[in-house]
Amino acid sequence: MAQARVRLTPAGRTPAATFLSGSNPRPAHLTFFPKLTPTSLSAAAAANAPPPHIVVVGSANADIYVEVDRLPLIGETVAARAGRSLAGGKGANQAACGGRLALGPTYLVARVGDDANGRLLEGALADAGGVRTDRVARAADAPSGHAVVMLMPDGQNSIIIVGGANMEGWAAGIGSEDLELIRKAGVLLLQREIPDWVNAQAAQAAKSAGVPVIMDAGGMDTPLPRELLSLVDIFSPNETELARLTGMPTETFEQISMAAGKCHKMGVQEVLVKLGSQGSALFVEGEEPIRQPIVPATEVIDTTGAGDTFTSAFAVALVEGKPKRECMRFAAAAASLCVRVKGAIPSMPDRKSVMKLLESVGVE
Repeated sequence: MAQARVRLTPAGRTPAATFLSGSNPRPAHLTFFPKLTPTSLSAAAAANAPPPHIVVVGSANADIYVEVDRLPLIGETVAARAGRSLAGGKGANQAACGGRLALGPTYLVARVGDDANGRLLEGALADAGGVRTDRVARAADAPSGHAVVMLMPDGQNSIIIVGGANMEGWAAGIGSEDLELIRKAGVLLLQREIPDWVNAQAAQAAKSAGVPVIMDAGGMDTPLPRELLSLVDIFSPNETELARLTGMPTETFEQISMAAGKCHKMGVQEVLVKLGSQGSALFVEGEEPIRQPIVPATEVIDTTGAGDTFTSAFAVALVEGKPKRECMRFAAAAASLCVRVKGAIPSMPDRKSVMKLLESVGVE
């Protein structure tokens, strides 16, 4: 699941840092609500009602896939075996996965450009099934975000991201209707491919209403503001992201446990770490870790989107009121299916496939 990511600013466009502090009417301050105890997510199940909706606030990218035998050296040109354009981005990936797995609706709040890539993204999300796209807005003055995904024969990848509308399309912040949608959600999913202050605005709305907030650590490699982390209920990095954000080694499980403990001290109670071929682990402050091995894949074709699938599937099970251990099993099965198909959104599994896989490996 680990991915090397480099973020570029499109030529001729204002760098993200200047955009955030310059012409962008960013709020002068945010009022951070204290952590609230989320209401029981099993209430809907007990009443035999559909689970509450899921809201994803995040990125949408047009991914350019190139299949290479190896990464080029500095100054070197290598030939790709194949190439194509597909929809992706961590926000869109998680929304597409939620749309296919969740019993209730999944909404994506995102920004795309008024361009061909924006239309590609809108079409792909509509075709994904189950995703409500009426909250995806077009940014008039920014191109759609896009990425170059270099896919190696073993399924691992390196990714270069151009932020575009994901970073530049939030001048007015999140709209009031979208904030109200967040307040009524069963869970809010965030990532770091949009500005941190936008994530904070969304998380603030969720916390004010007692809605659980899950943040995937993937995206920007800048330090995570403590004010934002304090609004997060479940923080979900992979071991590489955990090491970078804590400044601690994560080569052994003991080291990972200590790094998760530092996250607890930074204000987040639960840390869900994705460990690639070693599975995953959930560290709840004051409790023993919950470890989940991978559900083996018959073949690993492409790991792009596997981490997003895991996080989104965990959220789907959580909003249905399942215990955390069952949430992790469900997420592991979904990720196992994801890596067997090329592309991010095209690889997202449906609910029937996940349940069938769990049954085949003896997990109900």
